[in-house]
Amino acid sequence: MPERKARKDPQGAREARRYEHPIASREYVLQTLEAQGRPVSASDLSSALGVESAQDIVALTKRLRAMERDGQIMRNRRGDYGLLRKMDLIRGRVVGHRDGFGFLVPDEGGEDLFLSPREMRALMHGDLAVARVTEIDRQGRRQGALVEVLERNTHRVVGRYRRDSGVGFVTPDNRRLHHDILIPDSATGRAGHGQVVVAEIVEQPTRRSQPIGHIVEVMGDHMAPGMEIDVAIRAHELPFLWPDAVIDEARALPSTVT
Repeated sequence: MPERKARKDPQGAREARRYEHPIASREYVLQTLEAQGRPVSASDLSSALGVESAQDIVALTKRLRAMERDGQIMRNRRGDYGLLRKMDLIRGRVVGHRDGFGFLVPDEGGEDLFLSPREMRALMHGDLAVARVTEIDRQGRRQGALVEVLERNTHRVVGRYRRDSGVGFVTPDNRRLHHDILIPDSATGRAGHGQVVVAEIVEQPTRRSQPIGHIVEVMGDHMAPGMEIDVAIRAHELPFLWPDAVIDEARALPSTVT
């Protein structure tokens, strides 16, 4: 059983205004876990929050899943819920390096965690992830191990399409993205070897597999005039396609400033 009851929900009135059947607010859940001082089971957490009916337990389960997805709480291997900092877990953004390793930059600041190439197999630059500290290496750096990917940052990449030993793949132009994107033969978009393309990722990398994608745009030869500008526009996801109404309005503007 939980060690002690948490205080009244500080956001109870807000939840009552929002929902016909209000449930414990996120703030109340965090406050309760802080009061317990250790990871607790779902049933013990429900008891501490005063949640008893089957309907409320279902609603609470959904809220806990959302909080876990957002990185506010985490479950350990036993399935108990706890606060990340109480479980020695760190949430942050991944910064990739061209040599295959990376770093986790903590949301709350402080020293970055070094992520080895092995840990980076399942990660891409910019991903939001949770990791735990495993050791301090000889250089004094905190080594991290991936616990969970909370949010993927990369969904499209610009790069060169290549074929090697019958396998097609796209090598990203962004050197922080160290994964080649595998392209099935049915998803090449008729791209030729060496051409610059835009690939959409349909399967993110895992510890055992590379990302898989399909080509959504063939931009052309990498030496074509203006290609560097086109690549930069797409790499930084800048708008370059405009509605007809916008184009007509632009054409109507005078060619000289008065």
